[in-house]
Amino acid sequence: MPIIEAKVFPRSVIYTDEWSAYDQLGRKGYVHRRIARPQKVYVRGLVHTNTIEGFWSLVKRGISGVYHSVSAKQAQKYLDEYSFHYNHRDDDDPMYGIVGARVRRVRYGKHGGYAPIG
Repeated sequence: MPIIEAKVFPRSVIYTDEWSAYDQLGRKGYVHRRIARPQKVYVRGLVHTNTIEGFWSLVKRGISGVYHSVSAKQAQKYLDEYSFHYNHRDDDDPMYGIVGARVRRVRYGKHGGYAPIG
């Protein structure tokens, strides 16, 4: 609960499976919707966990296929990268066009100063 309370806005709608650690969400002021996966229920109306399951599937395949392993120190950076890719999966612009449009310049890097990009 401390992590959820630190990272998730109050009154957010949270979709989860049946794990008992989520029992407190409603009492803490979150709108909590559950899917009973052990009973083979995967969708109930608009409530499902398919999106997050698909995301984790892509992350796991990507890490094992591209990077082969990830250290705990670098895990957040890999998750940030896969989140960006996942959130832009339906964009019409090529991925590098999106990144290039957002990058203005890099001031300092590991090896000193860099010139502006483009």
